[in-house]
Amino acid sequence: MVYLYVLAAAIGALMLVARLAPVRLLALAMAVERRIGGLTLKSAHVDGFDIPYLEGGSGPALVLIHGFGGDKDNFVRIARYLTPHYRVLIPDQPGFGGSTRRLDARYTMHDQVDRIAAFMQQLGLGRVHIGGNSFGGFIAALHAARSPELVASLWLLDPAGTAASYSTPVIRHYEATGDNPLLVKTVADFDEAIRVTTHKPPFLPRFARTALGMRAVADFALHTRIARDLLESPLMENAYDTLATPALIVWGAQDELLSPAGAEAYRKLFPNSQVNIMQGIGHLPMAEAPRQTADDYLAYRRTI
Repeated sequence: MVYLYVLAAAIGALMLVARLAPVRLLALAMAVERRIGGLTLKSAHVDGFDIPYLEGGSGPALVLIHGFGGDKDNFVRIARYLTPHYRVLIPDQPGFGGSTRRLDARYTMHDQVDRIAAFMQQLGLGRVHIGGNSFGGFIAALHAARSPELVASLWLLDPAGTAASYSTPVIRHYEATGDNPLLVKTVADFDEAIRVTTHKPPFLPRFARTALGMRAVADFALHTRIARDLLESPLMENAYDTLATPALIVWGAQDELLSPAGAEAYRKLFPNSQVNIMQGIGHLPMAEAPRQTADDYLAYRRTI
């Protein structure tokens, strides 16, 4: 009986902590997830930004870039399947995650590509394999187009950057009204961001949603400007014809944010590519189905 009282008190204490200190509890939970993934938190400084990044594993370098509104931990659950094979590096994009917020900086696609390129140069990575999700995929593809000698292969996960990918009700509504589910005005709105970006939502406890929602609300003004800068960037097909870099193009068939039709547009841009449409998956394959997404990538890497 005493054990039951102690257990009840412990559960009550955890619930109280979750309500009163969700940010601290999220930090502890992510530290555990990173350790499971074989990742260590490090930091770089580029163009006036402090850029935290995760690193783990050994072998050929694989750089992974998160999308708009996300952060480096979007890849933490898939990392455990990658670090046994590669040296995995996952930076926060400037203006997101734990990186510096600068209201005086520009955040166009070319600015963000320049910063990611400088980050990789600072770490002395040389020629790398690079992957990205959503706008992170756009950054990866644009970096490969601008500096093909530095990119061994691409891994594009529901990438932005083509007219076809933007052909969704969500993007059309944003262009007409400025209303975007990834621009979070209240903590409660964060649930809609999760709904739009995932068909098979990964486990994310309420304290984590609260903490991430609080950060998104604090970033609303800056991210509103960044979203405008990013969507006003030239489309890939308008800037380039065909590009020789090998690419694995992955798309969740149930992606509501960016249309799976974008996969064909990217296949035409990168003819030396393979397309994988994942059924039952939304905008975040690496978070919704980390083992399957990683296994597909490992199999692809064995072919190039």
